[in-house]
Amino acid sequence: MTNESTAPGGAPGPVEAGPTQRRRTLGLRLLALRRASGLSAEEAGNRAGVSKATVSRYEQAKGNVRWNQVKSLCEGYGASEQETAELLELAKNSKITDGWWIPLAGKLSNPMRVLLGIENEASFIWQFTAGAVIPGLLQTKPYAEAIKATPGNDLEPDDVTEFLDMRMQRQKILTRDSPPTYHVVLDESVLHRRVGGADVMAEQLDLLLDRRRERNITIQVLPFSAGAYSAALTSFIVYGGAEPSLDVIFVETAVGSLFLEEGGTRHAYDNVWNLLRQEALNSDSSAELIAEARKTHLRTQK
Repeated sequence: MTNESTAPGGAPGPVEAGPTQRRRTLGLRLLALRRASGLSAEEAGNRAGVSKATVSRYEQAKGNVRWNQVKSLCEGYGASEQETAELLELAKNSKITDGWWIPLAGKLSNPMRVLLGIENEASFIWQFTAGAVIPGLLQTKPYAEAIKATPGNDLEPDDVTEFLDMRMQRQKILTRDSPPTYHVVLDESVLHRRVGGADVMAEQLDLLLDRRRERNITIQVLPFSAGAYSAALTSFIVYGGAEPSLDVIFVETAVGSLFLEEGGTRHAYDNVWNLLRQEALNSDSSAELIAEARKTHLRTQK
């Protein structure tokens, strides 16, 4: 995938790898070293004086890192002095200390913490929404609240409030200094699916029309007239950063979330994304369709 660290309109994105990316780099390199040494996680732990769980945790980029344990693992794998020094540097600079979500970390699942870290450090974000709801980064508060009021979302009132606060906080990455490039392709159905009533939908679609004017944001709509398309199976998000090899595809399903990182998978999604952009309406035509959907909601409100 192309490393798009600058938005089409000139809005720059982060150029240095952040703590989450460094942590993931460390994990991947430790895993590669262990595999090259032919050791199992248990054997590696025994050799380095750490538990099997610690070896696996480091490789999966979970939890904090102790640089002295990383040094012991490198020694156990027979890593060169240069590689050991590089991994120690990663270990010493992989702790996230300034993420807005840090105070809430105890209430978040590990996948969500990882996602927030990746999202916060991304230089570009590509998102396709296949007929579910408007993406969280573009939702109004009433729209997000209406989603949580649907059957199956049985959160307590305090939890709903916390969720809404987090959602609004996440959106600030799009308006901060040096924001990521955000390019989203919406299936047309999300414009027509009524969430929270006509007034809520009108406000939500107004926000889309406002946000598309930002230099770092591109919104396209995949119209019904496009017919069948190759990405009809699921929605996805591509996060890219300073190191292209660490680009991540995030897929959320009814049973959990998936982070897809293998090169072949990234290449496949790259092709799908390019096809979607070609099949979708351009930005101006998409805006016209969004505006028409807004009028329809108000005209047909009960």
